[in-house]
Order: sequence, then structure tokens, then C-alpha cells
Amino acid sequence: MGVFRDDFLWGGAVAANQLEGAWNVDGKGESVSDHCTSGSHTTPKRVTRTIEPDTLYPSHEAIDFYHHYEEDIKLFAEMGFKTFRTSINWTRIYPTGEEAEPNEAGLAFYDGLFDCCKKYGIEPLVTISHYELPYALVEKYNGWEGRELIGMFEKYCHTVFERYQGKVKYWLTFNEINAGTMPFGAVLSTGTIRGFEGPVTEVPDEPQSRFQALHHQFVASARVVKYAHEHYPEYQMGNMICFVTSYASTCNPDDILMNQEHMREMNWYCSEVMVRGEYPSYSQSIWDKHGITIKMEPGDLEELKEGTVDFYTFSYYMSNCIGTSGEASDGNLIAGMKNPYLESSDWGWQIDPKGLRYSLNEIYDRYRIPLMVVENGLGAYDKIEEDGSVQDDYRIDYLRKHIEQMREAVREGVDLMGYTPWGCIDLVSASTGEMAKRYGFIFVEKYDDGTGTLARRKKKSFDWYKNVIATNGEEL
Repeated sequence: MGVFRDDFLWGGAVAANQLEGAWNVDGKGESVSDHCTSGSHTTPKRVTRTIEPDTLYPSHEAIDFYHHYEEDIKLFAEMGFKTFRTSINWTRIYPTGEEAEPNEAGLAFYDGLFDCCKKYGIEPLVTISHYELPYALVEKYNGWEGRELIGMFEKYCHTVFERYQGKVKYWLTFNEINAGTMPFGAVLSTGTIRGFEGPVTEVPDEPQSRFQALHHQFVASARVVKYAHEHYPEYQMGNMICFVTSYASTCNPDDILMNQEHMREMNWYCSEVMVRGEYPSYSQSIWDKHGITIKMEPGDLEELKEGTVDFYTFSYYMSNCIGTSGEASDGNLIAGMKNPYLESSDWGWQIDPKGLRYSLNEIYDRYRIPLMVVENGLGAYDKIEEDGSVQDDYRIDYLRKHIEQMREAVREGVDLMGYTPWGCIDLVSASTGEMAKRYGFIFVEKYDDGTGTLARRKKKSFDWYKNVIATNGEEL
């Protein structure tokens, strides 16, 4: 008998705003990502309040999955995917978030997408809100700082729950909800950037706005989880955390305590609310540190308790060191100190497969509900060889080492449901807005200047992952 369970959900993960394109087609409204220009590892992308002519906005075409999804899902099926994690563009369903009736063309698009998945025996895993807040809600309510968004999100969820009954079983409410604890999350997650224009690195840091917005997201998530449990008992509802493991940089007790405080705010604050249904014991100390006063309505805390999730999902790319001194590292949303025991990717992210095993054990020990790694992967510069192949052995090596450590965590008792590596087909980077940072098993001929034929070609990792799935993780 193998290590991974027989019904293990092997697959891949994407986000609508990073691959669909068709940004203004069939009634779709403008999302925050549609107002983000291209960028690079060295030049940050910008947010613009109006769409500038002659400026490249990568999400506008992306890889045009909107018109290529049948071809792409067929390739996923060829790899043997059991599940496909994608998201719904909120602005396809409600273009500004405030419409009384949903946009039928948008609903029909996802009917086609989910039907195509079912045709190949692939179970959709759907993120309801994945970094694509309607831009109209930013300008009117400062994004999720406005409590009005709770009701709009409920309406949106009720619409998609009803429409895709029998097609979607697994749902995640908010992608990487803990991004809201970090300054960069104001753009990606909470939309608390009303009136802002400029580089994403220069968004004013307003913890009061972000943490108030987070509270509204918690209430919204809890309400729709409870609603799903009551109306669609077959639905499995999950959370999604950007898990950035950190270690104390030395055994100095000051560093140990600093890292504990960091882990609490970064990784545990949000999941405590969504899994246990209550703010953690240290919440007040976090609010005091940032000068935050959370405004709650009567009944909010009871609602959080009634809307806890069924399973816990998270992204894992890297780890960091936290301490009072050291050399800074680059990272996914958050940076810390360099770890002398680890190597780094082309983008400076520290590669730490054992950190995934450590994280799985820590999370499962804490919550004892099924876990799923829904993002993990290596963003790298890929090149097409003269024979047309893409020899991405570095990606195979990265994924192999992480799957090996997942296997060890399962042996140690973790209940792991599935694994969906990030960007199973090349797409636009959320952090930098570039195509050059590629994750996929499938190369898409689309480049940072917006050119490219959009042709798809299999990388070396395609056949490798196909065999991993066929052997249920036994052959790596």
C-alpha cells in the first residue's frame, strides 16, 4: 500500500485573473488586477485608477485561457489530474459587485469550464475570491474596509453555489486571506487602496484599514460557509492561507520570541478565526502593536463560531529566518533573513522542502482537520531549446523534494488530501506582473512585452508529473 491515500487529489492550481484574459469580454467588469500594469523582478508593477492607453496590463490577455480552456484541460487530463484548482472572476458574475442580477454570460463560461473538467474526470476546486476584487468596490468603499462588501460577497456566493451544484464540491472562500495582515495585501487581497496610483511598493501602509477589512472578510467567509453547510451539505468548504514558515535566526531567546510573534501574526492569526471560529488569545497584542481598533457589530463573534471550515489549504513556496540581525532575503509577499543552509530561486525565494514537512506537522497538530497543499512550485526562467523542448530539470528537482517531504509528513500522521502545484500552465505572476517567472508543466508562448503566439508546449516536467500521478507519488 502506498503512502498517499488512494483518493489523493493530484492536480494543479491557477487563478482566473492570472490566466483567463478576456478582461472586458462578455460583460466582465474591471477588477483590481485589471488596473495593474506589468512589472519585473527589479521594477514593481503599478496600479492605475484609469486604464492608460499604450500601457501593458498583463491580465487583459494573460494566456487567454478564456478561449483555450478546452485545449488546456485536455492537457491536464493527459497528465492525469484528479483535481484542478481555479477561481471564479467575481467581475464576470457581478461586474461592479453591486448589480441586482448576475451576468449570464459569465455564469455560462464557468458552466463550460466545469463541464469540461467533469468530462475528463477532474474535480474542480474553486476559490471564490482570488485577488480579483471588483475595482468599482475599491473606489466606492475602499474595498473590504467597507462592511457593505459582506452582503455583496454573500450574494455572489449564493449565486455560484446554486448555479454549480452538482459540478463543484470543493470550495475555498478567500485566497491567501492572511495577505491582509501585510502591506502588500492592500492591493492583492483587501482592496484598501481607494484613490491610490503608483508602484505597488509605495501603497501607504494603513494597518487599521487592512485589519478592519480582514474582519469583514472573516465574517463574510463564516456566513457563506454556514450557508453552504445548511443548503448544500455535500459541499466541502475550506480556507486558504499563505503559509510562510519562519525559523528564529539564532538561539538567542530574543530571536525565538520575535519569530513566535511573527508566526502568530503571519500564519496563525487568520487560520485560528477560520478553523476554530474565534480570534486567538494574542489578537489584542497584535492590534495594540499596530494601533488598531476593530469595529465589530453585535453577533459577529457568534457568526465566526458558526462558520468554521471543513479542511485547511495553504500555499507553500519558501521559508525565512526572523531575528534581530542578519542579511535580508527576498520572498513571496514577505521577506526575512537569509538562511545559510538553503539555496534560493532566480527570484531570491529560499528553497526549503523540509520546511513543508515541518509546516504540515505544525498545522495538523494544531487543527486536526484534513490538509491540502494548493500552491507550491518554482518560478524560474525557462527557455526553449533548438529542438523545441523545455528542459526544466530544476523544476522537477524542486517538486520531487517537496513531494518527498509531504510523503514523510503523511507517514508521521498528517491527513493530507491533495497537492496542486502552482501555475500548472504558465501564467502572469501575481507579485511582479511578468510572464518570465514561469511555474508551469506547460510552456505558453507569451512574453513580458505582451507578444507571443499563445502556443502551448509540454515541458520535460509534464511527463515527469504524469508519472508521479500515475504511481500515486511512489515514483519521483
